[in-house]
Amino acid sequence: MELIETEVVIVGAGPTGLTLAYELALAGVETLVLEKRPERLQQVKGGAIQPRTAEMLELRGLLEPMLRRAMPRGPVGGHFAMLPVPLDNTVWDTRFPSPIGLPQWEIEEVLEERATALGARIRRGAAVTAIEADDDGVSLTADGGTRARARYAVACDGGHSTLRKKLGMPFPGRSGTYLAVLADIRLSSVSELVPRESGHISTLTRRANDYWAMLVPLRDDRYRLTYGYYGSEERPEATRDTPVTEAEISAALRAVYGAETVLGGVDNASRFSDATRQVERYRTGRVLFAGDAAHIHPPLGGQGLNLGVQDAFNLGWKLAATLRGRAPAGLLDSYHAERHPVAAGVLRHTSAQRLLADVRPDSEDAAALRDIFIDLMRLPDTNRYLAGLMSGLALRYEIPGARHPLAGQRVPDAELVTASGTARLSSFFGAGHAVLLDVSGLVPDGVRLPGHLDLVRAKSPADLGAGALLFRPDGYVCWAADDAAACEEGLLAAVAAHLGG
Repeated sequence: MELIETEVVIVGAGPTGLTLAYELALAGVETLVLEKRPERLQQVKGGAIQPRTAEMLELRGLLEPMLRRAMPRGPVGGHFAMLPVPLDNTVWDTRFPSPIGLPQWEIEEVLEERATALGARIRRGAAVTAIEADDDGVSLTADGGTRARARYAVACDGGHSTLRKKLGMPFPGRSGTYLAVLADIRLSSVSELVPRESGHISTLTRRANDYWAMLVPLRDDRYRLTYGYYGSEERPEATRDTPVTEAEISAALRAVYGAETVLGGVDNASRFSDATRQVERYRTGRVLFAGDAAHIHPPLGGQGLNLGVQDAFNLGWKLAATLRGRAPAGLLDSYHAERHPVAAGVLRHTSAQRLLADVRPDSEDAAALRDIFIDLMRLPDTNRYLAGLMSGLALRYEIPGARHPLAGQRVPDAELVTASGTARLSSFFGAGHAVLLDVSGLVPDGVRLPGHLDLVRAKSPADLGAGALLFRPDGYVCWAADDAAACEEGLLAAVAAHLGG
């Protein structure tokens, strides 16, 4: 049996695992990805890139090839609980105010192409069958005659994570209360009820004959159909793994969109539930958890893929710094400290959306709550709050010892004027390094900075909120100074405390 020695093994080649593989490979870390599926599943699921995720992909130059593949969509705002009031992200000063529609498998293709170009290795058809962790590393055995030994392993293998189960990690929460279907389909004929173009989610959903459904037009006469049944009539028992039949899909289409809507074919279909769970600790020794392996929640608001990709951006640079021996004390454990509360918040607001989106005809209380909430969403302050929540643009980390008001926040992608010309702030993060931006001449000449920190001297037409800003590799401010005295006093100490040497 072949033994592969590497620095990090990632289990799972979905968007989370592949983003992490890219981040680690960019930092020069030897990375192996084990994926149980022999081939990529070409399913549309998880195909919404939220604004903050788009900004983070832009930092690495990963967004542009995804935009070339994106599905046609106008400047449509996000949503909360499928209610008919678009969320306005423009108030958060972002270049990507609308969610970007792209099938998950195409996102994975771009990430895999970029990660493997940097040296990451991917083994498919390699389902993990055993794991042993000790003080020095992790040993894994997988199908296909693969054995791997690594200093760290990261479970990115989904809500039914094999690694999580084999390590006996608690996954507390609430079991699902319903099953729904997600299917990529083709239609041979359509009624007037079938939407002709994508728009706000509230215009794409229908309720009829004890079904709720959402039909989204894609490319090449394909549609993404999501539906559930809430009637009192007894339905055949089904589990998450029960195959979805064409007859079942056809019945749902007829019930909601009329007899003129005829199924032409099913490319793939699966079931999902509203189960809500979160692993108690994102790290146990040499094994860490990210994406759905760490948290699952109702699929409302297009949060899952984005939450996992942002887990990977948070973890990647911290794990690389730890492996290279330059991480300050506690850096790797800050992954749990920062990301666990974020996911807990998503579990909380998707549960609230689940209640607001209750479509049962006898749920008069839910209907009354929806009406009041719709009125609230039309208020600018409420809309701004929910837009920041759903887009990820309002996220702020609590960074120990960082007292500046900007600490822990993103900064809009400003235009900068440097000695070599005009450039956007995001363009300086492509190497995966931390960035020290000096827009007021506060950083003294000759200051000695570590090699994993890039100094950018520039002018900005916009007020960035400080004269000098220290960004982590994931684009969040970890220190800032308003004047030369504060810069001289705190810069090097901040670099050592937050980035290491």
